[in-house]
Amino acid sequence: MNHYSKLAWQLKREILHFCKKLSHGFHRPIQKFIADMVFGLLSANSSFLSEIARALKETIALDKTVERLSRNLMNFDGAAELHEHYLNTVMPSFDERTVLIIDDSDIAKPYSSKLEGVCKVRDGSTGKITDGYWVAGVSALTAEHKQPIPVYSHIYSSEEEGYISNNAETLKALEFLSSHFPKTNIRALDRGYDAGYVFDYFILRDEHFITRIKDNRNLTHKGKTVLVRDIIKSFSGKYALKFETKSGKSANCKISMIPVCLPKHTEYALNLVIVRGLGKDPLILLTNLSHDDNRLCVTIAKVYLMRWRIEEYYRFKKQGFNFEKFLVRSLKSIRNLDLLLTVAIGFIGMLSEKINESIVVREVIEASKRLYGVATFMFYAISDGLENLFAKSYTGIYSFFRKPQPSMQIMFADW
Repeated sequence: MNHYSKLAWQLKREILHFCKKLSHGFHRPIQKFIADMVFGLLSANSSFLSEIARALKETIALDKTVERLSRNLMNFDGAAELHEHYLNTVMPSFDERTVLIIDDSDIAKPYSSKLEGVCKVRDGSTGKITDGYWVAGVSALTAEHKQPIPVYSHIYSSEEEGYISNNAETLKALEFLSSHFPKTNIRALDRGYDAGYVFDYFILRDEHFITRIKDNRNLTHKGKTVLVRDIIKSFSGKYALKFETKSGKSANCKISMIPVCLPKHTEYALNLVIVRGLGKDPLILLTNLSHDDNRLCVTIAKVYLMRWRIEEYYRFKKQGFNFEKFLVRSLKSIRNLDLLLTVAIGFIGMLSEKINESIVVREVIEASKRLYGVATFMFYAISDGLENLFAKSYTGIYSFFRKPQPSMQIMFADW
């Protein structure tokens, strides 16, 4: 127990140091609110304010803590500033080879039709149309262990004032990346982004991208505009790649690369990469990456296949923290809760990058008591370890903010 107490104290100090960087410049009550929420989320593994309040282990009534957290979520206006501080804090985890994974998600709230701004969304888990919100998200893979740290998350609704389209929200995410990351960082996108406005954006700014496309798209090959399905017929695969799928199965892939261009941008050279062997249909990628080495196509395939990490992140966010079951009602509170959860998961991502150099991180993973070892995606192990450690602690972090009690000793003048 003494060992757990010391380790929990070290982690509390590290979380508090992390939160101080995020809340620099805010008033002290807001700094305490941010620290309470980040610690409470990590300690409770839940997005319920009542569970967060219990994890804080304050000496006041539980309903008073919940009321304070709810009020601050509703009144907090420094989301943009907090987001910038968070980005500055996590940037050392990235490098010039960082892959930026862009993908949309959804928050399904089928039994919460009275929430502010709730709209119709397609539930990615069931494929059905239900009430909820859309989420535009971007995760960046860490330099060493390729763990997805969220860098952009915006919840929006088609029913709110000022909404234009989902495409406009995607462009906002791309503009955010352009202003915070170099154009040499590869943007990896799924086939849902196989659209002219996305290619126009990347080509205009000469940003590196890899996008999965559909076989019914027109491309220009050898001076002729033809369907992708007709281009790939005569290419069976020149290079080999052995890849382990998400289910743990090994796949022997054959890869080809074909020079093409878009009919609208015939002066801009692109490469079409075909990967056969991952499924019934070939994986078709379009990229503006180019190099003299012909095996570039293998590298492109490997980079794109890292894109599944953002799907793991979304699953972790929803299952590990029950984010789809949040109980706050206003759209502003929902967005602030999402930002604070993004920050908390970013802290987990930063811990995962230190696994080889930090004894504390290894002890956190040991405290998670994994039966079958630690998976490549380490967030679950770190999250469970933090929860188990903080559960053994008698106090939260309120003692770190407590003012020292004045001494009752009588002091005489000139003593």
